[in-house]
Amino acid sequence: MIIKNKTKKNIVNKNTVMCNEIISKFLGLMFSKKQNKALILKFENEKSISLHMFFVFHPIDVIFLDKDNIVVDIKETFRPFTFYKSRENAMYAIEIPQGNIKKTKTEIGDKIEFG
Repeated sequence: MIIKNKTKKNIVNKNTVMCNEIISKFLGLMFSKKQNKALILKFENEKSISLHMFFVFHPIDVIFLDKDNIVVDIKETFRPFTFYKSRENAMYAIEIPQGNIKKTKTEIGDKIEFG
């Protein structure tokens, strides 16, 4: 699955996995090696999303989207063994390799598409 920034007309990540199940969302990138894989964590409804980096041994970037796939928050360089809670309600948290937000110039208000 490919993640595209429709607003900026570029590709955010090519190797992406959708995590719909509670177990896959819980595990996320824990115990994985640094790679170019991205995860899309989908939640039942919009809410303030809390994430942790326990047992993730490399920093990542995170993009938070509302139900319309609009970027409502971003977290660059989310470091191992830390926590983060989205500042706005979101339905999706997209975990991508560190540096992809800056490289793709993704910012709050951009429209993201995947599929």
